Amino acid sequence: MDAIGSPMLADGTAETGIAGLDDVLAGGFPRGHIYLVQGNPGVGKTTLAIEFLLTGAAAGERCLYITLSETQAEIKAVAASHGWSLAGVTLIELTALEQTLALEHENTLFESSEVELQETTRSLIDHIEQHDPQRVVIDSLSELRLMAQNSLRYRRQILGLKQYFSGRHCTVLFLDDCTSAPSDLQLQSLAHGVVQLEQNAALYGEDRRRLRVVKLRGLCYRGGYHDYVIRRGGVAVFPRLVAAEHHSEFKRVPLSSGVVELDRLLGGGIDRGTSALVIGPAGAGKSVIATEFAIAAAERGESSAIFVFDEVAPTWLMRARTLGMRVDEPMKSGRLRVQQIDPTMMSPGQFAQTVRQRVDEGASLIVIDSLNGYLNAMPEERLLTSQLHELLSFLSQRGVTTLLIMAQYGLLGNMQSPIDVSYLSDTVLLLRYFEAAGRIRKAISVVKKRSGRHEDTIRELSLGEGGILVGEPLTAFSGVLSGIPRFEGKAALLSERG
Repeated sequence: MDAIGSPMLADGTAETGIAGLDDVLAGGFPRGHIYLVQGNPGVGKTTLAIEFLLTGAAAGERCLYITLSETQAEIKAVAASHGWSLAGVTLIELTALEQTLALEHENTLFESSEVELQETTRSLIDHIEQHDPQRVVIDSLSELRLMAQNSLRYRRQILGLKQYFSGRHCTVLFLDDCTSAPSDLQLQSLAHGVVQLEQNAALYGEDRRRLRVVKLRGLCYRGGYHDYVIRRGGVAVFPRLVAAEHHSEFKRVPLSSGVVELDRLLGGGIDRGTSALVIGPAGAGKSVIATEFAIAAAERGESSAIFVFDEVAPTWLMRARTLGMRVDEPMKSGRLRVQQIDPTMMSPGQFAQTVRQRVDEGASLIVIDSLNGYLNAMPEERLLTSQLHELLSFLSQRGVTTLLIMAQYGLLGNMQSPIDVSYLSDTVLLLRYFEAAGRIRKAISVVKKRSGRHEDTIRELSLGEGGILVGEPLTAFSGVLSGIPRFEGKAALLSERG
């Protein structure tokens, strides 16, 4: 994602080595200041800090990791779990417990906690003076808070460290596990910037992680929450998508489905850079219609990406082959990519980043099959339309055509949708079952097209060898969309074609 403009020069920032986080920070942390990385245990503070130091070490900077709460072996184990070596990072372990036991025997005039805090701070400064680092991580402040025992002494000690570091021109990350009261904002007021990490337990599926830059002096950072994951190789941050930053010029022309009757129904096809909602009951042919557009795009030399939420990719492929659809050659050439998405394993931010990656790789058609699965990926239903609107705006800005599949509840009669997103779509294709002559049949109609004219007829739809067949307008029936049609003349149905 494009970095946000900032008065800070590129060489004045310390990159974290996490591309998404650097994007959120508009390049990285401004050098020579103290930053606070907050979060409960398990959110990835240590992993983020190690990546920050390894990035500096790779650039030839002197890097120092001072641990007050964990052993060297534990820090090295975290690095090894990601396949990293800490050979370029100096790792110092300050064991406060050993100092406390020694001070309890030697000290008789002062409170052991006060002397312990002073000795720990003196030892910390001695190591910094000895190694003269350019990047420092102190893990964690909770140990200093315990030794201080009261907020006044703790704040005074942190303020003293801030003043000391300000004269050394090194970039410092303080890690804090939020063991203080939620209303304790002393650290945030002293730090030059604050990054807050959160981990939320889902009712089902993987935990969701997100971060927020609470403040960052001197930079116009990207606000709001940004999803992230921790996987082998480190932290991956998915910056919140801002569609307005991705405008590109393109020619708005209708894109054919390769089915003459369907294109005629759509007034020539679906216009480039618009979105189309294909809505109807299960099994009515929604996914097949989307596949026809993807095949037609491949035959024009364009690339498509289909994101499958509701079924596994092999099942999708088997259905396409059963219908005789020409998907093998486009998939082999890479012009058609089908990716299975597990909504319990992927956050909306990560999905948006995946879509953007496919667009950056050249995809001009995106299919989301279906919005029902996308809805399940949302932690809160009320945020679905906001995130979907931003995603569709981004795709439109890039000249990408989007097909959205939505399954309605029920098969016949009154149909209901899990959520109304028809107003977000430029075109709406409506599919229905109806009964005629003792058989279950399908009907298709276009009920909306913002970008041009379209037919207002209702046609019969059939899935057969080679994909879909679209019949003539059902002029002999009325009430087709209700599922209970009335026959008013001779039927011209697909089954009666010679």
